[in-house]
Amino acid sequence: QVQLVESGGGLVQAGGSARLSCAASGRTFSSYTMGWFRQAPGKDREFVAAISWTGSRTDYADSVKGRFTISRDNAKNTMYLQMDMLKPEDTAVYYCATRAEPHTWIGGRYAYWGQGTQVTVSS
Repeated sequence: QVQLVESGGGLVQAGGSARLSCAASGRTFSSYTMGWFRQAPGKDREFVAAISWTGSRTDYADSVKGRFTISRDNAKNTMYLQMDMLKPEDTAVYYCATRAEPHTWIGGRYAYWGQGTQVTVSS
């Protein structure tokens, strides 16, 4: 059974930083593209960033480019999201997710999701 557990959320001042972690279990972590998504109150869930199974490829939403960095440690079965220069509009529940199929970068779906971690950025 695939499990994803996020941690690292909390209350941060605007301009500050936070680091989210996503610990994975239940499958070969190093074979799957991973992603971060977020959902603000009253809004749809949106894509934040993705990283390929080796970590060689990354992708970011325009709204976070230059401020957020996605990374992974396959030896620890963990993915990270370093968030710098945080803005109040970054306030949301952040979710990690993993693709359904191995070695898939483009296309396919995210099949497994964590429970989410709240990030609140105060102005």
